[in-house]
Parts: sequence; structure tokens; C-alpha cells
Amino acid sequence: MPSNKLKNLRKQAAQRQGGRCFYCELPMCDDSPREFIVHYGLSPRLAKRFRCTAEHLEARRDGGKDVEPNIVAACLFCNTTRHKATHPVDAARHASVVRSRLAKGRWHPPQVKAAFSKGTGPPV
Repeated sequence: MPSNKLKNLRKQAAQRQGGRCFYCELPMCDDSPREFIVHYGLSPRLAKRFRCTAEHLEARRDGGKDVEPNIVAACLFCNTTRHKATHPVDAARHASVVRSRLAKGRWHPPQVKAAFSKGTGPPV
């Protein structure tokens, strides 16, 4: 599988999702991290967690394929957190957990909410 295929699927998914993570629904950084950092006033370390990644709704290890209906765009933090779990849950359950914890201020660091409330959306 050429990496270009997955990259194109990720870009298409990010576009469909308005540049927001499938799980936490916060803006993601794709092609210009410097612009993203300046736009939101984030440190490079904090901005890294919002790098746009391709997420398989059905994981590859479970037979998930690199096809459009199975690929969404997710920030690096949400994507890796799902797969690092001792017992990874399906994408819909992970989205529910992420959004619940986010609402309680227990997902991303506190300064993230402030940074994203200043910006109007993903940088253009």
C-alpha cells in the first residue's frame, strides 16, 4: 500500500471534517505547523498533539482497510490514546469517552481550551 494513498485519504477526511479531529472535534495542524502555532499561540510541543493523522475506524489489526469509509482524520493525541489502551475500544466508544472527558476538562491540558477559544478556526 503506497503511503500516498493513506495521505490522500487523510487529507480528504480532514477536509470533510472541516479540519477538526474526529474524536475531540478541535482544530488540527496539517501542512503548516508554524502557522498553526502562531494562530493559536501554542507551544510547538503542545501543537504537536494536534497533528492530523489518518485513523482507521476499524483498526488494521482487526482487518480494517485503507479505504475512504474506514479512514477519518484524528489529532495525534486522540489517535494514539485510543490505540495505547490496554483494551482498545471501537471508534464510536472512544469518541464518546473523549468528548465526555473533554467536557469535564480532563482530556487536553487547560491552556488548550483558552488557545482554541481565541482562534476562529483552522488557519488558512
